[in-house]
Amino acid sequence: MADQPGTEARARRWWGWGGWRSEVARMVEVAALLGLVITQPLLDVLGRSPDFFLFHRADRREILLLVALIAVLPTMAVGLLGLVSGVFGLRVRTATHSVLLGLLVAALAVQVGRQLTPLRGVPLLVLAGVVGAAGAYAHRRWRVPSRMLRVAGIGPLIFVGLFLFASPTGPVVLPRGEGGAAGTATGNLHPPVVMLVLDELPLVSLLGPDGGIDAARFPHFAELAAASTWYRNATGVSGWTPYALPAMLTGRYPAQPSAPHYSHYPDNLFTAFGGLYDIRAEESITRLCPPSRCEQPVLPEQGLGVLVRETGRLLGQVTAPRDSRIDPENSYRERTAEEVGIDSAEPVPDDPKFRWDSLNVHQPARFTSFLNGLTPSARPTLHFLHLLMPHSPWAYLPSGARYHAPQEFPNEGEGWVDLARARHLAQLGYTDRLIGETLRKLRESGLWDQALVVVTADHGVSFTKGVQGRGLDSIRAAPNEVAWVPMFLKTPGQRAGRVDDRNWEHVDLLPTVAEEAAISLPWSVDGRSARQAPRAEAKVFYDQPAEPLTLPGGVPDPLPPPAPHPLVGTAVGEAPMGGTVRLAGQDGFRAVDPDSGELPALIWGTLPEQVPDGTLLAVAVNGTVASVVPVVAPDPGGRRFAALLADDRFFRAGANQLDLYLVDPAGTLRQLAIS
Repeated sequence: MADQPGTEARARRWWGWGGWRSEVARMVEVAALLGLVITQPLLDVLGRSPDFFLFHRADRREILLLVALIAVLPTMAVGLLGLVSGVFGLRVRTATHSVLLGLLVAALAVQVGRQLTPLRGVPLLVLAGVVGAAGAYAHRRWRVPSRMLRVAGIGPLIFVGLFLFASPTGPVVLPRGEGGAAGTATGNLHPPVVMLVLDELPLVSLLGPDGGIDAARFPHFAELAAASTWYRNATGVSGWTPYALPAMLTGRYPAQPSAPHYSHYPDNLFTAFGGLYDIRAEESITRLCPPSRCEQPVLPEQGLGVLVRETGRLLGQVTAPRDSRIDPENSYRERTAEEVGIDSAEPVPDDPKFRWDSLNVHQPARFTSFLNGLTPSARPTLHFLHLLMPHSPWAYLPSGARYHAPQEFPNEGEGWVDLARARHLAQLGYTDRLIGETLRKLRESGLWDQALVVVTADHGVSFTKGVQGRGLDSIRAAPNEVAWVPMFLKTPGQRAGRVDDRNWEHVDLLPTVAEEAAISLPWSVDGRSARQAPRAEAKVFYDQPAEPLTLPGGVPDPLPPPAPHPLVGTAVGEAPMGGTVRLAGQDGFRAVDPDSGELPALIWGTLPEQVPDGTLLAVAVNGTVASVVPVVAPDPGGRRFAALLADDRFFRAGANQLDLYLVDPAGTLRQLAIS
C-alpha cells in the first residue's frame, strides 16, 4: 500500500520553486498593505516633525535604523508567520494569507474611516471588520486585487524615499552643509553672553493687575525686570518653535517650512559668534549649532530605544479607532537631572519651601548642565539654553515638586481650559524658581556684571476658551496670549531696570545681541538692533512661513487673575452624603513623602450622569478645601472632573485624608463616597 503524503511530503512540495515564487508574491502583497497601514502614516508624521529627532538628539545612523525598522520589520514578522503556516500545506498557507490580508485591510479601513466618517470606537471597528472580510473575499475570488497589491508593493520604497529626500526631516538625516561664515569684530570688548530662551510663555501670564510683573507670584522675574531692560512690547515671530527660534537666531522672518537645522539655516547666532566666542549651547528641538562650532552631549534618555518607544506610541495613535492628537511633541518632556544621571546640582538651603536638597529629583537636566557651565573664562563665551519650560506637558508645582497626570486630558472645553491654565501657571511658578537660581549663579560667579544677559521666550499660548493653543484661530482671536512674550536684556554693567515699549519683534534679537557683543553679521537681516530707531510699521506674525499676518494693538493688558473660590482654605466638618464618585490619583495620598520631590497634586474621576453640568466639586485634603472645580459636560471619558492642588502646604508626610463634596448653589456641601 502506497504511503499517504504526510506533513513532510506537503512541505517538500510547498518549498519547491513554484512555492517560493508564490510566497514572494504573497510577501509583496503583505508589504503593500503594511506600507499603507504602518510605513506611510508613521513616516508622514515623522517626516513633518524634524524637531522630534532633534529633541531626542538622534544621529543619522539612529534615524536610518528607525526607518528600516518601520519599513521592514512588520513585513518580516508577518511574512515569518506565513512561512511557518506553509509547513502545514498549501491550504493552511492560503487561509492564513487571506486572514492576514483581511486584518490589514480592516486596519487600513479604520484609518480611512476615521477621516471620512463620523464613526468612532466599536461602530468603526465593526465597519472595518466588514470591509476587511470583503477585501479578503475579493482577493480569493478575483485576480485583480492581487495584481493591484503586487504593483503597490513598491509603495514602502517610495515612502522611505519621500521621507529621506522630500520631507522636512530629510536634511536632518542627510545634512547639506556645515554652517555659514563667522562674524567679524567691530571692537575689542566682547562680553560674555548668557541667553536663556523659555518656551510657550505668554507675557500676560507674568503680569499683575498694574501691568507690571506680578512680584508676589513671580518674584525672580520681577527681580530680573528690576535690573534689566524690559522690552514690554516684544512679540515672537511664530507660534511654532521650528519657525520661531530660527527667526530669533538668524534675524530673518520664516520664508520656508524648513527643519530647524544648520543645513537649512547656515547663517545664525552660533556661526556668527563661533569665530570669536566659545560656544556652550544646550538646544532642545533645534540643531542650529553645527558640529564645527559645538558638539552637544547625548544624554542617557536618548538614542534608538527612545525613538522606537515614542514611535510605538505614535503607531498606537495612528491605528486607533478613535480621534487622537498625532503629535510627536507629546514626548517633549524635560528629563530631570536624576533621570539622566547628573549629580552635580548645588543644594541651596536658604529657601525651605523649595526643596533644593532634592534638586536632582526635579530639576531639568538641561538646566543643570547650563547652570554648571556659567563660570568665567579667559575667552569670550556664549552660554545658550533653550529650555522647554513652562511648555507642556505640565508636571511641576511652584515649589518644584512633580505630580503625575494622564496624557489624555483634553485642553479644550469648559473646565478643561481652566485646568490647563492653572497647570501652566503652576509650572510657570517653578520656572520662576529656575530664573532665580540662574540669577544667583551669575552673581556668585561674577558673570552678572560682566555679561550680556538675555531672558525671553519663543512664543506664547492661548488659554482663551474656544481658541486654546497656538494655531491660526488662536493667533487671530487671542494674539495677546500667543504673540507677546517676555523679553529682558541686561547689558554689561547695567545697574537699574527700565521699560522700553518700542515695537520689538524677535527678528531683532540677533542684531541687538551682535551689536552689544561688537560683532558684525556677514549677512543681511530683517530685524534691527535696539540701538537703532524703533520700527514704525505694524507687527507681523507667521502661522505658516512666507504668510505674514498683521498683529493689532500694542502692549497687552493683563488678564484677570484666576480668582480662588471662597471655600478654598476653609475647614470642612461633617456633611450629609450626596452620592458617589469614582476617583483616580488617590493612591499617592496613602503615603506622601514630600522629600521625594513628588506629590499627588492632581486628582481626577467621574461622577454619575445625573449630576448636572457645571456642578461645583470641592476637594479637601486633611480637612481643608484645597480646590473647587466644575463638573464638565460628558465626553467619551464620561462625566469627568479634574482638580489641581497647586499649594503643597495642604499635604503632610505620611497618610493624608482626601474628601470630595458637591457644592450646591447656596454653598452647602454634600460629601461623596469615594470608590
